[in-house]
Amino acid sequence: MSISIVHYMRDRRENAFSIERLYADIRKSLPDGFTSFEWVCRHPSKGILPRLRDALDARKAQANVNHVTGDTHYLTYFLDANRTVLTIHDLGSLKRARGLKRFALWLFWFWIPVTRSRIVVTVSDTTRQALLKAVPCNPTKVRVVHNPVSDEFQPTPKVFDEAQPRVLHIGTKPNKNLNRVSEALSGLSCRLIVIGPLSLDQKNNLERLGVVYENHVGLSRAALLEQYIRADLVMFVSICEGFGLPIVEANAVGRPVITSSISSMPEIADSAACLVDPYNVNAIRDAVLKLVENRPYRDALVEAGFKNAERFRAKQIAENYAALYREMADDLS
Repeated sequence: MSISIVHYMRDRRENAFSIERLYADIRKSLPDGFTSFEWVCRHPSKGILPRLRDALDARKAQANVNHVTGDTHYLTYFLDANRTVLTIHDLGSLKRARGLKRFALWLFWFWIPVTRSRIVVTVSDTTRQALLKAVPCNPTKVRVVHNPVSDEFQPTPKVFDEAQPRVLHIGTKPNKNLNRVSEALSGLSCRLIVIGPLSLDQKNNLERLGVVYENHVGLSRAALLEQYIRADLVMFVSICEGFGLPIVEANAVGRPVITSSISSMPEIADSAACLVDPYNVNAIRDAVLKLVENRPYRDALVEAGFKNAERFRAKQIAENYAALYREMADDLS
């Protein structure tokens, strides 16, 4: 007997496809015995009425297992709680909020959805610990299943350009730490490749510091992969991350990574990245120079990266989800 799974997805958004890509890869890699479907919100996640309409519509698409995949926690409100899995990618919004806004966010975005779910998945142990600290619940219902790296990210050799390396930086939101990266690269012979829309402040900062840069927005999956392939190193020194997929994508392609020594990033990188204090501009700069000047160290990171990426291959992550889905289905039979 096949177990039917429905993945509840957020509305389609320009320049936002990470969650969509993750779960498309999982559905494709699920083992025999599962039938999976995608259900997509009709409305953006803004305002009370549009969210309620989607939450009510979501009831009509229920399957053996209902999996709310992220960014739409409110879809859990009217689903059968005994058949519902909720994935929480991070708690950054709760960390930033204050006062009454924080309480409302905690209640409607976290506490009620966690209560209305049989199993809650977090994408890292760091996120799991943060969730258990923020939301009282039985710890056994909160499981860690990492995000998968897409199979198109495969080892692709490249001669490292020591004269002017291409430094790939993914993301421009405040937690991505672009301004400190810009300061760290000021005066170095390199080209910074920024993926994501730049604010006027970020542009002015890059130009003031004399950083040579390119900016790319709205890339397709293929175009994003091409940027990894063309890169000499990947910079991902975020202040806070629920997971940190660019670390693994760089590992899989074979590019050395500089990432943060805080939040979830050491857990995801393991020994396959140069870890730095993301608040320390000099530490970021020294890490770039070390990678440029120390070829044996650089090569060792690349080799460690290939091994690290295997932990996150879609087939393995899909097997982890399959075990979780089977557990739920067996409990209900």
